[in-house]
Amino acid sequence: MPGPDTRVWPRLLAPYRDPSTARSLLEIAVTVLPLVGLWTLVWLAVHLGHGWLGLLLAIPAAGFLVRLFLIQHDCGHGAFFGHRLANDWVGRIAGVVTLTPYGLWRRAHALHHASTGNLDRRGFGDIDTLTVEEYRARSFWGRLRYRLYRHPLVMFGIGPAYLFFLQHRLPVGQMRAGWRPWASVMTTNLAIGLAASGLIWLIGLKAFLAVHLPIMLFAASIGVWLFYVQHQFERTSWDRDGDWSHDAAALHGSSHYDLPGVLRWLTANIGMHHIHHLGSRIPFYRLPLALRDHPELRDVGRLTLAQSLRCVPLVLWDERCRRLVSFKDIER
Repeated sequence: MPGPDTRVWPRLLAPYRDPSTARSLLEIAVTVLPLVGLWTLVWLAVHLGHGWLGLLLAIPAAGFLVRLFLIQHDCGHGAFFGHRLANDWVGRIAGVVTLTPYGLWRRAHALHHASTGNLDRRGFGDIDTLTVEEYRARSFWGRLRYRLYRHPLVMFGIGPAYLFFLQHRLPVGQMRAGWRPWASVMTTNLAIGLAASGLIWLIGLKAFLAVHLPIMLFAASIGVWLFYVQHQFERTSWDRDGDWSHDAAALHGSSHYDLPGVLRWLTANIGMHHIHHLGSRIPFYRLPLALRDHPELRDVGRLTLAQSLRCVPLVLWDERCRRLVSFKDIER
């Protein structure tokens, strides 16, 4: 691996940035067609009275919905097509299905990339994380609120549902950004309403909710989990403004979530998150090529599926030890 000057990595990874229009269209097809097919199968199972089968089929359907979100994610970075209009319109259409206003999300996610790992610029599109000292300085109620926020049932259950069904429906906290966040949210809401109305007219309200609600809830929880483990692991990197470097934070503050092949494909290689943060314009289908050609990146921040489960209790950044710790750690 190059030495301590991590600024060389964006230059080394630049050759992988060029998207292929044919490959991008293929990725859309192999994502959208199975999603539509599985959605139909879930409806058929529910329609025939096999609710448990429908619930099981909702899980792979949610996987393809997550994959569609990650196509939207690449569009937001301008990485999926060579033309900005193509990226934006595919992203907007995908946002109707994923319940994520494309313009609003793109802005928040750009801020996340610009400030990831910076302790003095937290709060932009990331998981709220306190330092040990900040947590100790809070009142009893402040600590309780943070504990509830970081509880797994809230973080991966209630929180994702709130984010996609409620928070994305209004541009709360974006008032100073002008009319664009409102336009993004309201046009997305209108398109969602029209699409949902058409499906409800076709199959009925009860069937629509029985089919789409589980798929969306599963997908939301999977999406939040992926985002969580990409930055919330023990040896991640956080620094104050004076010591912070974008490229160092990208490399050491983002994990390499080394998933099994099928899950890696379904999640559009987003587990190679350190490479993505070093080169956000690289389309997801070229990330494996970058990792193949630079094997020294393979073990940087690497987490297996089993290891990632141990990240759940890690909730506070210990500035002295430079690692994430659990509530039990500081109580000792």
